[in-house]
Amino acid sequence: MSLDPQTTAWLDQEDARLAAVIREHRWAVQYVGPGEEPGQPAFAYTIGLFGLGHPELVVVGVGAEAAHAMLQWGAGLVGGGRDLVPGEVLAHEDGTRELVVEVCPNPGDVVLGANRWYARPPEHSVPAYQLAWPHRDGRYPWDDDYPCPPTCQPRPGTWAA
Repeated sequence: MSLDPQTTAWLDQEDARLAAVIREHRWAVQYVGPGEEPGQPAFAYTIGLFGLGHPELVVVGVGAEAAHAMLQWGAGLVGGGRDLVPGEVLAHEDGTRELVVEVCPNPGDVVLGANRWYARPPEHSVPAYQLAWPHRDGRYPWDDDYPCPPTCQPRPGTWAA
């Protein structure tokens, strides 16, 4: 596929910006706003954790600031030497945050920028974990009485970018 020169120049600038962020911080956070089609939620993911030998992290259904905070916290744990595992509950020492680590079964449909960074096609995607967050009342999407519709925080594998 041949790209026009303007798109190529923009992608080159984005690659340089991403390289600078990863060089300085060891990972970056990519935020993607909600899609135009129903069921396409806002989400964010890390780029760079795969280079540290860990799956990338994804969070769905929150705004840019909250997504960035959640992913920076999770990535900071990984950067500090932790290997997160599916089913693990990440509890912040100050009690302000709690996230549950889940496998993202369709990372090739989600972490497009990470796959571009690592030059991997979607069918050979970098792995990813989705971080589930509780509603303000403490309930999670898998709880029967979760107060939000499924589009609020779609379950891993039920949505794509």
